[in-house]
Amino acid sequence: MLTRTCLGGGAAAALLSLSPSIHRSSFIFRSTQTLTLPFSRRFLSYRSSSSLRHFSAAAAVATEEEQKAAFAVKPPQWKAAIDFKWIRDNKDMVAANIKNRNSNANLELVLELYEKFLNLKKEVDRLRAERNAVANKMKGKLEPSVRQALVEEGKNLKEGLLTLEDDLLQLSDQLQLEAQCIPNSTHPDVPLGGEESSVVRKTVGSPKEFSFAVKDHLQLGKDLDLFDFDAAAEVSGSKFYYLKNEAVLLEMALVNWAIAQVSKRGFTPLITPEIVRSSIVDKCGFQPRGQTTQIYSIEGSDQCLIGTAEIPVGGIHMDSILSESVLPLKYVAYSHCFRTEAGAAGTATRTLDMATGDLGAPAYRKFDVEAWMPGLGRYGEISSASNCTDYQSRRLGIRFRPSSPEGVPNSKKGKGASSPPTRFVHTLNATACAVPRMMVCLLENFQQEDGSVVIPEPLRPYMGGLDIISPK
Repeated sequence: MLTRTCLGGGAAAALLSLSPSIHRSSFIFRSTQTLTLPFSRRFLSYRSSSSLRHFSAAAAVATEEEQKAAFAVKPPQWKAAIDFKWIRDNKDMVAANIKNRNSNANLELVLELYEKFLNLKKEVDRLRAERNAVANKMKGKLEPSVRQALVEEGKNLKEGLLTLEDDLLQLSDQLQLEAQCIPNSTHPDVPLGGEESSVVRKTVGSPKEFSFAVKDHLQLGKDLDLFDFDAAAEVSGSKFYYLKNEAVLLEMALVNWAIAQVSKRGFTPLITPEIVRSSIVDKCGFQPRGQTTQIYSIEGSDQCLIGTAEIPVGGIHMDSILSESVLPLKYVAYSHCFRTEAGAAGTATRTLDMATGDLGAPAYRKFDVEAWMPGLGRYGEISSASNCTDYQSRRLGIRFRPSSPEGVPNSKKGKGASSPPTRFVHTLNATACAVPRMMVCLLENFQQEDGSVVIPEPLRPYMGGLDIISPK
């Protein structure tokens, strides 16, 4: 199982732990309190990557040949280890899952392509067998006429085989591209419907009651000289901000506190690259819905800015086979997060079991943690924890080799002894500390009548002992 955690929001951290996979039907989801989380810095208003892609108007006058080439199916950059037979044998369940999750995957096309693939592969295998048989016949002494006939037959088989093998390769590529859009299976207990159908599983505490008129974080930040939106708007655009004074210390304190907490639980701290290959983004299952995307693409390259530390952390063990004895592997990663996002946080929290319509493609099940935000008078998400089973590892190629049970010998002995077959790990990822949202939470919930904000005791050692932010 690959577990990730994100200390995210404006800043976030990602924890990754790889553990042996558990069969879907028997998987027991851990509560969010035990999950690992990614740590990454997320700002509230990055534009989507579509705005960074530029297309030339010259495309409108492209030749017919160029237009055909542009719309031809391009081979996939990578291939996921998809169980097509399982999809075919469980097509009704897969179809219902696609519908429940509002996915645009085309199951009927996948099944049609898979049937064509199987039939074409049978024909290719038949011709290969015939070619081999002809080659074996030519090994002995033969009459010249017989040998010449076999040469001609072999030549014809070879030419026909080359054509079919090329068709098989293109069909395999098209099948992969379509099948990779199919979302993960869904836990049977996940509520059906959109976000409004999500179920509250647990509530901790209650909204704080104030004896005075509360301020929202914007007013608090202005009064305490913590934010500068005006200067940031001139430098970067609307909705960006500068952190100032104690707000800077508070962000650093949240980062250090979160990493310290998870490090005690065996997570390896990481600072990740913030640019990755686009194929890694795809393999992690970050597929845009419709025409929208949260990912920035870098023009003229195959690279993207990361939207979460989960992505570079997921690539650490890509295309590798791990020993079961080293699992679970657990990481907490700090990074910036470049994506459009809104959020905030609070001290009264609740854990939501998210409905099918709100699950991303990789998630088998997802729990959101929401906190009370006095300034808005409502709950807001501060963390999201997803169990992705083997959806991501089948794309990233992360396997493990099970250890043989103690006292149980291998089926073969001596030189022919075989190791247990490899299996895919499972991945978990979640947010450890969504920093901007948590700052909103702390400012609003710990405000005092005199306009000051009390620093929670666990954070004070990371702020040089500062216990209160007072008006200047």
